Amino acid sequence: MSMMAHDAPRRSDVGAGLALAVASAVTFSLSGPLAAGLFATGWSPGAVVLVRVALGALVVAPFGVVALRGDWSPVRRNVRLLLAYGALAVAATQFCYFAAVQHMQVGPALLIEYSSPAAVVTWLWLRHGQRPGRATVGGITLAAVGLVLVLDLTGARLDPVGVAWALGAMVGVSAYFLINARAHTGLPPLSLAAGGMVVGAALLGLLAVAGLMPVTASAEPVALAGAVVPVWAVLAVLGVVTAGVAYVTGVGAGRRLGARPSSFVGLVEVVSAVVLAWLLLGELPSPVQLMGGAVLLAGVVVVQQGDAATRRATPRTTVEPVGAPD
Repeated sequence: MSMMAHDAPRRSDVGAGLALAVASAVTFSLSGPLAAGLFATGWSPGAVVLVRVALGALVVAPFGVVALRGDWSPVRRNVRLLLAYGALAVAATQFCYFAAVQHMQVGPALLIEYSSPAAVVTWLWLRHGQRPGRATVGGITLAAVGLVLVLDLTGARLDPVGVAWALGAMVGVSAYFLINARAHTGLPPLSLAAGGMVVGAALLGLLAVAGLMPVTASAEPVALAGAVVPVWAVLAVLGVVTAGVAYVTGVGAGRRLGARPSSFVGLVEVVSAVVLAWLLLGELPSPVQLMGGAVLLAGVVVVQQGDAATRRATPRTTVEPVGAPD
């Protein structure tokens, strides 16, 4: 089991981790409105995901190589970790979600996928003995209520096949937070993000070649925020920002905060997606969604305050599990 000295993380480290986690959530959320614009011009979800991850890998890979400083031993030691990260946190999350929405509505699929913080808390409790405190349980409850309101599940129906695919996406998201928190692998954050995206892009490419993930594209410009944007510009933002920046900042947040806090801050992505859809696509959120966003953010704050209290109460010599799968 990976271990880390608790050593009461400095307030500056926690602040930087929170900033990175929010940046990751917001950049991830930008992919939804941009992808919706591409869908309207004839792009398939599989094509959008494949191009997004492949471009992100292409951009981040050189930085990941430079971060190794010529020492490839961390890569050799962590081959299985990189394969798991690429397969679960990148490829499975994307593929399973789009497979789920082919069988059920988007709202329930997202609700299941974004239950990942509860899965992370459960894993850390069962596997590493990190029993959740009252603040964490209260934060989970608030976040769950807020998530239901934001996603507006009125009239939603569940399909067993769709639920199974959505659970697969939830597992992928949970793996993303748990692996990000592994601070003692020797892999620089840039190298972990780059390796994961390279593996993920390769696996998604295999799914496309095998015909399991339909791929169709179009050269038509995209309508966003009342303007007409060239398709290459939308794809560039998708690859560089919503994949490259999002994964790199996500790893940095996980290293500083740990799996549980970063997974809860990741729920900001849901609120940010609603706001960005309003700004870019003109999809005005309802009062219920706005209220849900406030409740969800309150749940995130409760969890963060609870973790902060735990850090202050923990002796500096205590050693804790980092909260990642073995």
